[in-house]
Amino acid sequence: MTLSVPSARAVDLRVEPVDDVLDRVERSLQVRVDRDTVIRKRRSVGGRTDRGTWVRVERRSFQRIASQGGNGPETAAVLRGVVMPRWRAGLTWRDEHEPVMWRADETDFVTGKPVGQAALVIEDPRLPDEWWTGLNASLDVLATQPTPRVATPDTDSITQGLVDATIRPVFPEVPNLVIDEWTPAHGDLTWANVMGPEFCIIDWEDWGTAPRGLDAATLWGNALAVPALADRVWDERRPDLESRSGRLMALFICAKIVGPYAHEADPRLWPAREKATRLVGELQSF
Repeated sequence: MTLSVPSARAVDLRVEPVDDVLDRVERSLQVRVDRDTVIRKRRSVGGRTDRGTWVRVERRSFQRIASQGGNGPETAAVLRGVVMPRWRAGLTWRDEHEPVMWRADETDFVTGKPVGQAALVIEDPRLPDEWWTGLNASLDVLATQPTPRVATPDTDSITQGLVDATIRPVFPEVPNLVIDEWTPAHGDLTWANVMGPEFCIIDWEDWGTAPRGLDAATLWGNALAVPALADRVWDERRPDLESRSGRLMALFICAKIVGPYAHEADPRLWPAREKATRLVGELQSF
């Protein structure tokens, strides 16, 4: 029997009032959040504290918690050899009026800035070689540490069914979409979630098992507006991206860009169409 989980209303924390939420976090964690440093995203809010740490607060629906849980940053704290902010403390509470949970995590403050202010980049960030070394070392070691969690890119649990439903309507000519390799992944490795110029990965709420190559394909797809950067990602993560699963993940990302929600102003659109043609040909003969 499948239990029904109530749905929560869609909320954008970039415009939703959050002062009461931050007040509660401050009281519980005994910190003060500098309101001048607060960064608001669609489903999370973060800011620097008076003890030199960072607090990130996320609103998560019961439906998402039922499928994955709500403690991604805490569970990621046990990962070894991955460059990320050190986790210090967490706080969770149930909303009094809606079927959602609020989760606050306090971590070390990371200097530097996200490489991209949004998921994609439209200018070459000119990352140093040391940055790429850090990326490769972190993704390689992450893939060796199994977890029962399932990654949730774009808040959806990544299953074989999701891969089929994303790729098949856009590229029906690919004969076989079965994923043959699954490994732990960050799950939301956009350019907004990697720091520079010193490498670090932030925002671990979506991490879990995923098809091999998901993280590399996410970075690559969101760099397509900067061909040299996209090529660098492909070269650095070639073992992942040129595996059969990795090619499918690259096509998975292309399908999201060129599929039914494609936007003609998206600078990734035409490069993604070109790359998708190549990937389809490769997968037809793989």
